[in-house]
Amino acid sequence: MPEKKEFKRLPTDVKPENYTLRLQPDLDKFTFKGQETIDVKVLSSTTSITLNSEEIEIQSACYKAADAGDQNLKAEVKFEPENASVVLSFPSALQPGSGQLCIDFTGELNDKMKGFYRSKYSSPSGEEKYGAVTQFEATDARRAFPCWDEPAVKATFDVTLVVPKNRVALSNMPVKSEKDLPEDSTWKVVTYERTPIMSTYLLAFVVGEYDYVEDKDSDGVLVRVYTPVGKKEQGQFALEVAVKTLPFYNKYFQIAYPLPKIDLIAIADFAAGAMENWGLVTYRETALLIDPKNSSSKSKQWVALVVGHELAHQWFGNLVTMEWWTHLWLNEGFASWIEYLCVDYCFPEFDIWTQFVNSDLGRALEMDALHNSHAIEIPVGHPDEVDEIFDAISYSKGASVIRMLHDYVGDESFKKGMNQYLTKFKYKNAVTEDLWESLGKASGKPVLDVMTTWTKQMGYPVVKVSEKQEGSNRVLTLTQEKFCADGVQEKEGSFSWMVPVSISTASDPKKAAVVTLLDKTSMDVTVPNVTPDQWVKVNCESVGVYRVQYSSETLDRFIPAIKNKTLPPRDRLGLQNDLFALARAGMISTVDVLKVVGAFVNEDDYTVWSDLTGNLGQISILLQNTDGFEDFKTFSKKLYKPVAQSLGWDAKESEGPLAAMLRELALTRLGKYGDEETVTEARKRFENHVSGKVPLPADLKGPVYLTVMVNGDETTFNQMMKLYDEADMQEEKVRISRCIGSIKSDELKKKVLDFAMSDKVRSQDTVFVIGGVTGTVQGRELCWQFVQDKWTELHERYKGGFLLSRLVEVSTDNFVTEARAKEVEKFFETHSAPAAERKIQQSVENIRLNAKWMERESTSVLKFLRSQ
Repeated sequence: MPEKKEFKRLPTDVKPENYTLRLQPDLDKFTFKGQETIDVKVLSSTTSITLNSEEIEIQSACYKAADAGDQNLKAEVKFEPENASVVLSFPSALQPGSGQLCIDFTGELNDKMKGFYRSKYSSPSGEEKYGAVTQFEATDARRAFPCWDEPAVKATFDVTLVVPKNRVALSNMPVKSEKDLPEDSTWKVVTYERTPIMSTYLLAFVVGEYDYVEDKDSDGVLVRVYTPVGKKEQGQFALEVAVKTLPFYNKYFQIAYPLPKIDLIAIADFAAGAMENWGLVTYRETALLIDPKNSSSKSKQWVALVVGHELAHQWFGNLVTMEWWTHLWLNEGFASWIEYLCVDYCFPEFDIWTQFVNSDLGRALEMDALHNSHAIEIPVGHPDEVDEIFDAISYSKGASVIRMLHDYVGDESFKKGMNQYLTKFKYKNAVTEDLWESLGKASGKPVLDVMTTWTKQMGYPVVKVSEKQEGSNRVLTLTQEKFCADGVQEKEGSFSWMVPVSISTASDPKKAAVVTLLDKTSMDVTVPNVTPDQWVKVNCESVGVYRVQYSSETLDRFIPAIKNKTLPPRDRLGLQNDLFALARAGMISTVDVLKVVGAFVNEDDYTVWSDLTGNLGQISILLQNTDGFEDFKTFSKKLYKPVAQSLGWDAKESEGPLAAMLRELALTRLGKYGDEETVTEARKRFENHVSGKVPLPADLKGPVYLTVMVNGDETTFNQMMKLYDEADMQEEKVRISRCIGSIKSDELKKKVLDFAMSDKVRSQDTVFVIGGVTGTVQGRELCWQFVQDKWTELHERYKGGFLLSRLVEVSTDNFVTEARAKEVEKFFETHSAPAAERKIQQSVENIRLNAKWMERESTSVLKFLRSQ
């Protein structure tokens, strides 16, 4: 890792209590001017005040003590750009007591999607316009106004926005007054009610043109969803979710939502998925808007999850905030867990907890097995380091250990502990141990001891199982060691976890027969009433954050239960996921895993298929580099054909969203691997769609578009680009732009890469369009070359944000040789990217894992595929 930058938090001798803030954005010149009066408490005598301030010009600053009458002290202003701070020095010492700090300043409405920035949108008539919006987390409130921009320095805010009369202006709180600007009646002055005590990163302002739909929840809270003009029906779904979700959380936490209103708003240019600003939650359009006719089942589910996630933060994060970014995972891990609880309550038909095992637990286990992973809690200093930890560890592993903890203490104790924690720390800040203490008290279990092993050290164990039959009992010997992606133990440090283990058996597959805590390296566990031929499964429902390795004899017992699906879906999913990971680590052979895959021939669960597809996809990428890729395609077509045939192309009357998602998945695979029947049908449906004869239903657009692109020529490409230009909905533009890169021709792939950088593609989507060309060996070459050629421009655009890490990942992760690993390392030695430093190391590690797999396994795997 590079040298950590010297970093100090702000001095604590002066503390803000309330900001009175007035901002006037100029939507033509992309600037804003501001005035603020900050009520402060001077705690110890000082001649200077240090605040955070970045890319802001201060015209004047002065301090006035409460008891000083009209006298004020003018400050000398000195910026410290390397610390993103400003020092205001005074001619004489400020004495302890209350006072006011007044600052006049100006800034730029930037185009970097952080701070107070400009967002481009099209009016219904197609005219290009700009709005002004904010994104302050983690450390960008300082780009909008000078402030103590640290989560623990909470204050209240009185916000006033001065904006053109024909624009909507929103902030965290309801409007208190609205009047004309005296000197120019085409402008209005909008003042908002005072906020509760809160952190700076949760403040928000939005200025633009919007329609909205509204409703009140059962507790009387006003909920509005703001959409682009003319699209308010697309806010209806999110509104219904929000109105159900707020009372659900109110009941779960036993604490009322603390503000009188909440707005959810779709922002055109937005880097993250969404941001939980208190009372004014901002979203990408694709994370909030649902078109009743043209949105897929997957999009609906995504919107429900993101709405659930951000609304959970209104309590967990906003009411009680982490003390410093080291504890970021508390916010994100918790919200990433409870979003599933809430969606499961609103939409049981999504069977969302099974999807959790695939999307969150799966992602966490994959990343956290790398030697370049990090602990959930990681000391963070400089803001550059903060951006790095908005990753799968903070979100997905965080959520996974909370799910395991919830299971370990039980729902009632968990709710009780949560209420104690939120009540004790409301309007304040907390650290991880505070939550463990509340949950430990509520449950009477050693929560602190157990959870410290999961949050303070990186990685997780593999539990190795050996068993013997003793009469009607099965005695298992469980042994834990750290699981490493390459099968090689860490050289330094000894790792051990306190692992909550649950064990199920064939006689009652959905219920744990034995629950224990594996708190040493090895222990014996007796499972009663098991006959010699019955299976015994460790990690019932895949709730634990660990992998399990069985002997091949034990594994054989599961095969019939996978075939006849008596092994429940989460267990089928976890079993094959562990097997693929163990094979990648060289701990078992991939051929043995592929033999088990054969048992999934009757599989009908969308999520199991989805996980299996991801694992096979990894092998597919590797085998593309051999002469046996055609054999892999044949194997795959055989695997997916039965499920595709059973579902057919057209939705049945009574089917749920998971059937639609499984159809999409199976057809996409068959189309991608060139199944003739599928390609012919997809082409026919595409032609009918383009000509307007029979428009494609939303759930079929993904598989049809991808199939015709993978098997298409320049004519298809041009038809697709025309659809892109005509699309009015962001969901459709994203769907098209992410699949056009799968066109065969290298010349057209190059066109896609240039298109990704053009102003036809929103900056937040560019990275994913670039990633779209990496489906083939040649595509990966082109993409990596392109990223190197355009690095300066790309780095300038995304530096200090998580999109840069994503760019590194899509352009490097799937190479398969040691030479490539060295080349990637070498490139980044001379092209520094501090916010993506860890991701670069993880990518290089993944390339080396691929290379080892190719060396060790490819010959035997190809032999197996040819024999099928």
